[in-house]
Amino acid sequence: MSAPATFSLALVNEAATADLMADLALLIGPGDVITLSGDLGAGKTAAARAMIRYLAGDDELEVPSPTFTLVQGYELPSFPLVHADLYRVNDPIELEEIGLSPLPDGAVALIEWPERAPGALPEDRIDIALSHRPALGSSARAAEITGYGKATAVVARLQALRGFLDGARYLDAKRQRMAGDASTRSYARLTRDDGVVILMNAPRKPDGAAAYGGKSYSAAVHLAQEVTPFVAIANGLRKFGFSAPAIHHADLDAGFLITEDFGTASFIEGDPPAPIAERYQAATDMLAELHGQTLPETLQVAPGISYAIPVFDTEALLVEVGLMPEWYLPDRDAAPPAEIHAEFIAMWRELLAIPAAAPKTWVLRDFHSPNLIWLADRVETRRVGVIDFQDTVLGPAAYDLVSLLQDARIDIPESLELTLLTRYVKTRRAADPDFDPAGFVELYAVMSAQRNTRLLGTFARLNRRDGKPQYLRHQPRLWTYLNRSLAHPTLAAFRAWYAANVPPPLN
Repeated sequence: MSAPATFSLALVNEAATADLMADLALLIGPGDVITLSGDLGAGKTAAARAMIRYLAGDDELEVPSPTFTLVQGYELPSFPLVHADLYRVNDPIELEEIGLSPLPDGAVALIEWPERAPGALPEDRIDIALSHRPALGSSARAAEITGYGKATAVVARLQALRGFLDGARYLDAKRQRMAGDASTRSYARLTRDDGVVILMNAPRKPDGAAAYGGKSYSAAVHLAQEVTPFVAIANGLRKFGFSAPAIHHADLDAGFLITEDFGTASFIEGDPPAPIAERYQAATDMLAELHGQTLPETLQVAPGISYAIPVFDTEALLVEVGLMPEWYLPDRDAAPPAEIHAEFIAMWRELLAIPAAAPKTWVLRDFHSPNLIWLADRVETRRVGVIDFQDTVLGPAAYDLVSLLQDARIDIPESLELTLLTRYVKTRRAADPDFDPAGFVELYAVMSAQRNTRLLGTFARLNRRDGKPQYLRHQPRLWTYLNRSLAHPTLAAFRAWYAANVPPPLN
């Protein structure tokens, strides 16, 4: 086991304790164990309450001390959490009786008075020892934070995060939790007297198994492994007149950013959510404007640091569609034999000659409603705020238009999709007489089939491998989009093959 990681800090008041616990909350996940030790009145329950309220996004949430109930559970937006107080535990065997031995799977555990159960806690854990510091004030505390086992990396990152916030003069800012996504990134809003900004925690992505031609999946399909691509593309988009967040402070090595906050005005409304047509029109126009420009393939990030945008090549696109036979078909009890799998890949390799021959532009890759913010105080296409683009590649223009008009998370009526597709084509044609409308529509159908095939596999993988079944509810929508694209004459052979070999998702 690696040596423990430890650091200490002074907490001048309860707000400082809440800030510390919010920073730690940004870095933890299901299965993590945090213990809180210290004398009576040292602030253990206050620290636990601060973390729970931050994770719940509710400063008024009732968080009673579990002194008498021993264990209190919370179903929080990111994960379940158990808050335990072991003060009345006399024997570690009692942990089994109260549901703490073993600890609940997939939950974060916050445990006060861990010394009442010596030897019963996991080796991978974070210990926070709190003590009074009357010399600094009646409500001041000192905290010694120690990470053991796998948690040493979390504590080291917490110390680095606190240093980054201190250097940027945001250490005393109020923290507000923001919803995360399917990535390893996490976010918080930071508020101080001069405004609100976004804190991004983007740790370097751990490389997976080299299962794709000697590469991990992320490397094979050119997903960003660290924060530099985000900074490069953000700066590039702003240079060309588009609305990407300004970068106020950055630690490229550690993966911390403080960026402009675009607010929360969405491109969708209602229940169930539906697209706001005016905003989708502006987003369509933004893509047409972006794709009409000559864009560089290499961008300067900082003095002496450049970033070359990777090419969305055929091999990457093949790895993506391969998620269907790898994950979706087994999930539907239709795992293909080797010859059918090989036939699938051979068909796709031939079809992907179409995007390979198409002109290349910046493909922002996740250009859809969760990543678009409406900026009403700006004009024309600058009203479209784009917040997720670190996986940008050089590829076919149709890809991002498919992402927008076949949104995986909300229903886009076919009539609106066709209207906006026509709008895009007319705009491109008006700006460039050599633009080929029929060729673009064919390319749109191919990229739709590719993207929705990949997403069916991705969402099956998120369910089975990552324990995120909520993504399965989107699969019927993807199936609808996929069948729209398979109606194109170029995809006739695919339509027949999918009908014979790919069962529809469960509703």
